[in-house]
Amino acid sequence: MSDPRLGLTVTHRRYVPYSHAHYAGNLVDGAYALALFGDVATEVCIRADGDEGLFASYSDVQFKAPMRAGDVLEIEARVTRVGTRSRIIDFECRVVCRGRPDLSESSAEVLDPPVVAVTATGTVVVPGA
Repeated sequence: MSDPRLGLTVTHRRYVPYSHAHYAGNLVDGAYALALFGDVATEVCIRADGDEGLFASYSDVQFKAPMRAGDVLEIEARVTRVGTRSRIIDFECRVVCRGRPDLSESSAEVLDPPVVAVTATGTVVVPGA
C-alpha cells in the first residue's frame, strides 16, 4: 500500500526584489534558491506530518540558469520517498517572469516556458510518532 504523502507537491511563488541583487547584471546568488527550498520544505512537512520538520541535508544541487532581481520564481517541492522519520524531496526553482529593463524601468514579461534555474534533492526529518 502506497503512503499518501508520496507525491505530495507544494508550490510557492516569490518576486525577487532588487535589494537581493548581489552581483553585476542584478544577479542573485544561488543561496537565495536554497532558502526558498527551505521555506517550501517547511510547508511540505506541515502538510505531510503536522510539524515544521528540520532540513537535514542536500544530496544534489544543480545551478542551471541565472536568477535576477525582478524575476518571479516558482519553487516546487515534491515528496519522492517517505521513511520512518525522513522525507526525500525533489526541488525545482523556475523563473516564470523576468524584468525587461532594456525596454523600460518597469517592463517585464512572462516566460513561456519557464526557465529552470535550480534543482535539488534534499532530506528533511520530522519527529517520531
